Formats: sequence, C-alpha cells, structure tokens
Amino acid sequence: MLPITSGPRVGRRTPDDWVDVPYERFTVAPLTPTIGAEIAGVDLCDVDDDLFADIRRCLLEWKVIFFRDQRVERADQAVFARRFGDLETHPFFKHLGRQAREQPVDEPEVVRFAKGPAVAGYENVWHTDTSWRPSPAFGAVLRAIEVPPVGGDTLWADMGAAYDGLDDAVRAQIDDLQAEHDWMATFGSAMDQAAVEALRPDFPAVVHPVVRTHPETGRRTLFVNRDFTSHIVGMNQDESDALLDHLYRQADYPEYQCRFKWTPGAVAIWDNRATQHYAANDYFPQRRVMERVAIAGDRPF
Repeated sequence: MLPITSGPRVGRRTPDDWVDVPYERFTVAPLTPTIGAEIAGVDLCDVDDDLFADIRRCLLEWKVIFFRDQRVERADQAVFARRFGDLETHPFFKHLGRQAREQPVDEPEVVRFAKGPAVAGYENVWHTDTSWRPSPAFGAVLRAIEVPPVGGDTLWADMGAAYDGLDDAVRAQIDDLQAEHDWMATFGSAMDQAAVEALRPDFPAVVHPVVRTHPETGRRTLFVNRDFTSHIVGMNQDESDALLDHLYRQADYPEYQCRFKWTPGAVAIWDNRATQHYAANDYFPQRRVMERVAIAGDRPF
C-alpha cells in the first residue's frame, strides 16, 4: 500500500555547494519558485564563451529557460545547441507516415514539428525525450516559427522537486529500483511491421534507475515517464503499474510545473535530465510550427 499524502510538498532547492553568483550580463525573471525563467538581454546569435557559461549555469539552476524575439535561423539554432555537446538525430520520425514531423534535409539534426488542419498535435503526454536510449538526451533547444493566436503552450515539470515531494517511505522504496524504457508502445505502434523489425535490433529496450542523479548538480530526480517506461524491473506487473502511476502523477502537480506561452522567435532550452514536458494540444486546427535540436546526453546513474 502506497502512503497517502495530503498534496505536493515544494520548496526552492539548489545543491549544497551551489554558489549564488548574480547574473551580470542578462536579467532573469523566474516563472515559478523552482522551475522556469525568462532571460532578457541576450542575442543567441552573439554569445561569447563567458556569456555561454552563464547561460549554462542559469539552465542548471532553473531547468528550462526562455528567450523571446530571437533572430535565430535553423543553422544558427544547430550551431548554438552544439555548444552544449554533440547533437542527436532521431531514428524514428521518417518511419511515422502521416504522423511524422517534417525533418529539413539541409540540417538533419533539426526536427520540424508542423501541426495544423491536416495533423493535430499529439505530444500532450508528460515525457522525457529519448529515455529509450542507453544515453538519453541532455536537453534540447526549441524555436517557435509560427504560433496559434491562442493555445499551444508548453509545460515543464521539475522532477527534482517531484522527487523531493514524495513521502519518505516512497523515496526509500524507489531509490535503488530500476525500470525498463522502450519505444515500442509509442513510436513502434505508429510504424509498419517491416520498419519495426528493421529498427529493433539497433534500439532494444533499456534499463535506467527509477531515480537518477543529475551528473552536474548531484540532484536526485525521478526518471520514469508515461510515454516510454514500461515496467519496474523485478516487480510483478500489477505492483509495477501501481507504483509507476503514483510516480507519474508527481508531474501532474502545478506546484512542480511552469507554463510558457509561445511567441514567434521565442526559444526554449531545457535540461532533459531534470524535467519532463508536455505540449498542450488545444489549438487545432490552427497552425503551430516549431523546430527542435536535441543534444546528446550520458547514461543515467
């Protein structure tokens, strides 16, 4: 039986050795006490090494950061994202038929999400990108090209705060557990069988800790998500389903979330190791066009 709590517990928390140095080259406007901040005074096409170091530090502090009115084009976006590390290409999008995101051929690392009257949005599930990889994404840089007049916001959840908010007994129960992550129930279900059989040998299911340690901040974060986590290793399916449902629902609490209203030229950068995200599908049949670059990550521990 899982403990019953009265609701989320939340507080501002940074690592014990965090040095709270003011940001001198841009202003930071937090969206919530724990996650999300809008950054003003930065041109992402003109970032020197010292400024980039501050942007990265701000990302670690706020988990997702936003920049409005940027003049970034597709190539600029890839160049900037590459400063965080190697870029990922996605192996499944071209196999998804009508549901596929349009992937520009001149920049293979850039994925285009073009939604409108013909194709509605369907990313409205809390998830962590590419947790089905042995080394899931570090994060991503997402740029708004065309936005609907109303709706189409994206939400992010702070999975460190979500872990901290669990009952002590639940944290003790999950700290050493592992879970399997797989793409078959999501991407696989939208592909024909030949594509699944061709891709499966290169992308088997993987096992990750239920609670991962952030490699830069040392923060403990929940690392299971509704899209890609199939079960907890060594637990029968009913027990696994019940525990995972309890953990998934941590992302549902508004106290752990921020919400961003897009404007053309706005850019979001998020830390995939510390967050989940959810794209609100409330704008159909209006147009919403975004482009994303994903940054390769490391193996969770």
